[in-house]
Order: sequence, then structure tokens, then C-alpha cells
Amino acid sequence: MHDPVPNAELLRSLGRLVRGLSALFWGLPIALIVCFYTAKADGLRAFGIAPPLGATGLLVYGLWQLGGFQKQERIWRNALERARILGLVNFGLSPFLYWWNRVPNEPFFLAMVGLLALTALLFLASLNLVLQRLGAMLPDETLRLETRQFTVLNLSLLAATFFAAVTYFSLSQFQKMPLWLGIIASVMERGSFWMLVLLVLLPLAMTMALLWKTKEVILDSIFSAGP
Repeated sequence: MHDPVPNAELLRSLGRLVRGLSALFWGLPIALIVCFYTAKADGLRAFGIAPPLGATGLLVYGLWQLGGFQKQERIWRNALERARILGLVNFGLSPFLYWWNRVPNEPFFLAMVGLLALTALLFLASLNLVLQRLGAMLPDETLRLETRQFTVLNLSLLAATFFAAVTYFSLSQFQKMPLWLGIIASVMERGSFWMLVLLVLLPLAMTMALLWKTKEVILDSIFSAGP
């Protein structure tokens, strides 16, 4: 007589989990495109700060939807809370993209945009840790192995991105630099597009693939479960 209650609660938590994963899957590319165009183009200027707030808010919504699943798991909850905090920081900093677009010579706005870029990288890394903990709790062994492998690769690429950004910023501070440092700075500047593709877009794409795969595994487990 008491079985339907926990089953109903489990289904509700799984439903929120699927909605959260879907919101994160679509929110990642939307946030990247919207934030880039808010900072660099004039097409979204008429909408003010609404587009970046809406895009980053979708990511925050997705993370909050995940919170109803396995509330008793401390490691999972800690990973989720860290991602939520970084998501809220991104949400709060996102209007500076619009303000910097309007006043590009303001040093404070530029500093906040740089801080947003840093917290966005940390957010993507923390999201990979969330997926790693989620995969460890789900009964699919293939998903668990794939999640572990790809999250390690993603975290390595994001760490390389952070190191490259710090190196480039440090080199740009030199008024006069040795020849070998100048060559390094020139190579990094000329190869910035491919570095962006390899070190940022690749882990972003793999994170989206993990989000989709996890969502599909959960849906399959729901609909294939017997009565």
C-alpha cells in the first residue's frame, strides 16, 4: 500500500532531473552565442541587458531543477551547490557584457567581463563535476565510464585554457619583452581562433553530449521499467 508514494516521488524527482539536463543542454550554446553577440555586436543592443540575463538564467534554472534528485548524497549536493554559486555569479556579471559594449573604454567594465570569462570557465568545469557525480549514482555502467573519461578530458582542456589565458595576459603586460617571449605572444595571438575551438568549444561540445546522453539514459530507464 505504501509503494506508490515513493515511486511517485522518485518519478517527480527524475522528471525535474530531465528538465534540468535539457535546460543545461540548450542553455550552454545559447549563453555562449548570446553573451558573445551582446559583447561584440550591435544586433541585441535594443534589448539591453535582458538577453544575457535570460541566457545565464536558463543555466541557473537547469541547476535548480537538478536539486530534487538524491538530496541525501553529500558529495553530489556539494558539487551541485558549487555549480549553482558559479551560475549565480555568471548571472550577476552578465549585464556587464552589454555595458562594456556601450562603453568599451571603461576599465571597470572590462575587468568585470574578464571576471565573467573566468567564472564561465569555472562554471563549465563545475558542471562536468556535477555530471561525474550524477553518472556515478545512475545504474548504467557504460554511462559511468564515458562520463568519467570525458569529464577528465574536459577538465584538462579547461585547465589548459586557463593557463593559456594567464600566459597571454602576463605577456601582454610587458612593455619590452625578450625576442623569444615576443615569438610566443605572436604565435598565441595568431592561433587564438584554433585555441578557442580546441580549448573551449571542444569541452563545451563534449559537456553537451554528456548532458544529452545522461538525459537519454534516465528517460530510457523510466519508460523501460516494468509495472
